[in-house]
Amino acid sequence: MILCYGARMAAKNAEQGLVDQWRDILALHARTQCELDRVLHQHGLCASDFEVLDVLAGDACAYRVQEISERVHLSQSALSRLIARLEKDELVERTMCPEDRRGVRVGLTDKGRSLHGEVLPVQRAVLTRMLTA
Repeated sequence: MILCYGARMAAKNAEQGLVDQWRDILALHARTQCELDRVLHQHGLCASDFEVLDVLAGDACAYRVQEISERVHLSQSALSRLIARLEKDELVERTMCPEDRRGVRVGLTDKGRSLHGEVLPVQRAVLTRMLTA
């Protein structure tokens, strides 16, 4: 009987450890996201804006919206609104996909590439500060 109780307690402690670890990850994410939003706001961006610019800056060609959504953690509709805002700010441009006329590709403009290069060290400094402490 005592062994049964001990095994249950050990399982419960292990489970609580996982829950605590999960909550620590969520708290770190929230703190990092808030800090990114704070410092990027000075450049007219939020963390999600930067993530899309960063994905697009990683390659010389444009990406389909679905390809971007696979790399950033936004719903398709939220990503579409974000891209529309970035396009309005002349940071990205949309073009028809040559291989599928229903598809749309998104690429950085010169202005977007320039802003990304300016803000990249700022974003990386926040990640370094928040994630290596």
